Amino acid sequence: MSDLRFKSVEVASARKPVEVKIPSERVEKYYGEMVFNRQKMFEYLPKDTYTALVDAIDNKKPLSRKLADSVAEGMKRWAIDMGARHYTHWFHPLTDGTAEKHDAFIDHDGKGGVVEEFTGKLLVQQEPDASSFPNGGIRNTFEARGYSAWDISSPAFIADGTLCIPTIFISYTGESLDYKTPLLKALNAVDKAATRVARMFDPEVEHVNSFLGWEQEYFLVDEALYAARPDLVMTGRTLMGHESAKNQQLEDHYFGAIPSRVEAFMLDLEIEAHKLGIPAKTRHNEVAPNQFELAPIYEETNLANDHNLLLMSLMSEVARRHNFRVLLHEKPFAGINGSGKHNNWSLGTDRGVLLFAPGKTPEQNLQFIAFVANVMSAVHKHNGLMKATIISATNQHRLGANEAPPAIISMFLGTQLSRILDEIETIDEIKLEGKEKMSLEINQIPELSIDNTDRNRTSPFAFTGNRFEYRAVGSSANCAAAMIALNAAVADQLNQFADAVEASMAEGKSRDEAMFAEIRKLIRESRAIHFDGNGYSDEWKEEAARRGLDVETSAPLMYDAYQRPETVEMFKRTGVFTQKELEARNEVKWEMYTKKIQIESRVLGDLAINHVLPAATRYQSVLLDNVYKIKQLFNGEKADKIARQDMASIEQMADHMATIRGAVDQMIEARKKANRLEGEREKAIAYHDNVFPLMEDIRYHIDKLELMVDNEIWPLPKYRELLFIR
Repeated sequence: MSDLRFKSVEVASARKPVEVKIPSERVEKYYGEMVFNRQKMFEYLPKDTYTALVDAIDNKKPLSRKLADSVAEGMKRWAIDMGARHYTHWFHPLTDGTAEKHDAFIDHDGKGGVVEEFTGKLLVQQEPDASSFPNGGIRNTFEARGYSAWDISSPAFIADGTLCIPTIFISYTGESLDYKTPLLKALNAVDKAATRVARMFDPEVEHVNSFLGWEQEYFLVDEALYAARPDLVMTGRTLMGHESAKNQQLEDHYFGAIPSRVEAFMLDLEIEAHKLGIPAKTRHNEVAPNQFELAPIYEETNLANDHNLLLMSLMSEVARRHNFRVLLHEKPFAGINGSGKHNNWSLGTDRGVLLFAPGKTPEQNLQFIAFVANVMSAVHKHNGLMKATIISATNQHRLGANEAPPAIISMFLGTQLSRILDEIETIDEIKLEGKEKMSLEINQIPELSIDNTDRNRTSPFAFTGNRFEYRAVGSSANCAAAMIALNAAVADQLNQFADAVEASMAEGKSRDEAMFAEIRKLIRESRAIHFDGNGYSDEWKEEAARRGLDVETSAPLMYDAYQRPETVEMFKRTGVFTQKELEARNEVKWEMYTKKIQIESRVLGDLAINHVLPAATRYQSVLLDNVYKIKQLFNGEKADKIARQDMASIEQMADHMATIRGAVDQMIEARKKANRLEGEREKAIAYHDNVFPLMEDIRYHIDKLELMVDNEIWPLPKYRELLFIR
């Protein structure tokens, strides 16, 4: 364990300083100290066990029971040496969070005592209760059995004194009940398909890995103010609140000096993250007040996703130590930017070649263009599905709000790459000239720079030099949802591409002729998905519809994309989902959407009736009393003039209050009608169409009252208090 020294950081809202534990060593000395990584494996495992386990991880082989017993013994010794007393299978149910059940390292010794025990059986598989997790009808409530199974590709770690073992989670009958199981299947599919194409250029390629670099945006609010806002506590966002006179319009927060309280939190968070092997690298102020970002070094996609989920839990824990609360909701405050989690995605071979990185030779550029064209085709074919992976009751507030990508999937490629694809699309013949250049008759493919393109913040899926940035993913989401669909769709498309190229080569065409013919076809067929312009504009929405892209704006209806025949067949071909699993997941999505809107509407109704209206009534009484006193003290025109001003305010408030009462009653009735509907899809649609609009109407009138009611009487902290850390 690291020798720690302490630094006290003064916190304005705290009665005593917050102590931040700062390791005395350099980062590399304590990085990963809470992770059973290869260094710890080498130290705690027998040499033959270590060699076999590393081989199984690297080459995706199954483990024998004997090997699992040996690994479990070494893992237990390490965990106990680190102070752990319990172990748990750590998995990702369909709640967008994580789950764990802790067991102690003990068993009966047969003599009235206990012994510390952890076997391969306990390491490899456990049976947590599956009855209460979302399952979309796969399991009956009375059928409780589910299994978690060890994912050897993601290392175990210790969090809060408990050994956490990353696992998949499946039902008794074998269907996936989590995000990790289909993610691993999608990554396996893209590995096989991309390796197949990559070997056309380098026969020594054995594997292609998917890489992910997420950018986690979040808000911080003072814990005391958070506790005084029931809507933040219950829903993660403010259901009411008029804009502050100053918010982000001066653009002075973005990349500005980090407030000292926040910097202390960030430092504490980074230290804890580094101990857990999370490669946190970048931190900065985001656009909106109280909004910040943390980004890591890129990692293999499965591990990166585990690290993101672990970090989200860690952020909340560390924030409490600094008298903050973390808000991961995509739109916690109206009128200012919301939070996303940009997913930077790439593919790379086990020989160190990034497949989306342009090269210096015709061979390298042909491979680069081939993979880009296949990604274009996959995203075009499944643009509706890609949108369905990122939409939610929370992210629907952010998408298309002139701050985030629109709810229409398009691809930004940049000027140079766009021009090259245009040339490839239009020419009929190609020839390779030595090793230096590729002639396209009208022009040659130039040497491309990985930074030879601008970035387009309005594009939900943009090429950014050597990767694609999927910007539409929400800040509270599990990255796996988007990564499952993207990697599976690309895998399916690469297999079709390889089939076509191999068939043409069997007919006598050269590899290059066969590839260019297929690449040209893909570019032509997927032209509709390519858009480098302003995604915020109304003109683009109209143009996207003309191009045949999915322009649906209702979240519940977007989920239908999961059950389109082409989607079902794609997931079947890649082995990622069965139709039964897809149907179940849609049921979960609709149910989750309904429940989140239902909770929000209940909280809003309670705040409106029990907080806002009593405060407004109290202030009305103050004004009425003032009118009465003025009438008593003054006579004539002067009294009437003063009284008229107060009466006008009283009447305006009365109108707003009456509208709020009526809308709350309508909202309650709309909920009752929606709740009586049988299907989860129909309920979700009813909540979207009939309940949510009333919530927006209620908010409008409450925000008007906020401007009118005496600040001393208004019952809730306002935006000007919530948004500026002191």
